[in-house]
Amino acid sequence: MSTLSYLETLYPSWGQQFLMDEVVFEVKTEHQHLVIFKNAQWGTVMALDGVIQTTEKDEFVYHEMMVHVPLLAHGNAKKVLIIGGGDGGILREVLKHQYVESVTQVEIDQQVIDMCITYLPNHSAGAYNNPKANIVIDDGVEFVNRCTEKFDVIISDSTDPMGPGEVLFTSRFYQGIQQSLAEGGVFVAQNGVSFLQTGEVVTTAKRLGSLFQDVHFYSSAIPTYVGGIMCFAWASDNRALLNVDLATLESRFAAAGLQTRFYTPQLHKGSFALPQYILDALNNG
Repeated sequence: MSTLSYLETLYPSWGQQFLMDEVVFEVKTEHQHLVIFKNAQWGTVMALDGVIQTTEKDEFVYHEMMVHVPLLAHGNAKKVLIIGGGDGGILREVLKHQYVESVTQVEIDQQVIDMCITYLPNHSAGAYNNPKANIVIDDGVEFVNRCTEKFDVIISDSTDPMGPGEVLFTSRFYQGIQQSLAEGGVFVAQNGVSFLQTGEVVTTAKRLGSLFQDVHFYSSAIPTYVGGIMCFAWASDNRALLNVDLATLESRFAAAGLQTRFYTPQLHKGSFALPQYILDALNNG
């Protein structure tokens, strides 16, 4: 067994460690330090700047919840914008919705896309070759603040608020999101593991709350994002999207013909029920 190991450094006093059976790729790109390695439990693993980003074995939980919750709540999203998501998992799931006519993905680092196509091919599963996909290599904050196009659903699949991902949690980014969102649309974003990063949830709620009429969070437990449930921010001016009934979600899910491994319409509804410690933090914040 390999003696090489990877210690995640997201938190200063605690972390998780992976045995690296094989380092398949490592590079310092223009923006960040990227490493891809093999692990017996999790398959192929990608880390950026000391933080685990995605693994072959559990990526479906994150990607399905990030995509199918907003798209099935909306029910008729024609144009989708993805910020980040260089591994291709979000793009793959969005393109499963046949009514989506175009997907624009803005990723700051071309090398992340290239390396994930090579070493994590099942994440994108050919999505980057889909004619509906328009890939833009750019800073996400600058893109949404320049953009004149409107999108029905916007998904921010960013790293944690550090390094290149830090700007994707700022008020300027959210202002750009607001002006890029079509009437009746919805924005979602990963918002950290709430037990350990409760402050991120509170800060995001404040910033989005000044721009959107309806701000909420939903959650899911993702095995390699350790520390409890991960929160996803939800922002819209269309309050009806949050309250789509279960029967409608089930009907849309069936009509879409989706084959999921985690998402269900029942989980969709239940994911918006938050633990009391988050509710307390939001109320106190």
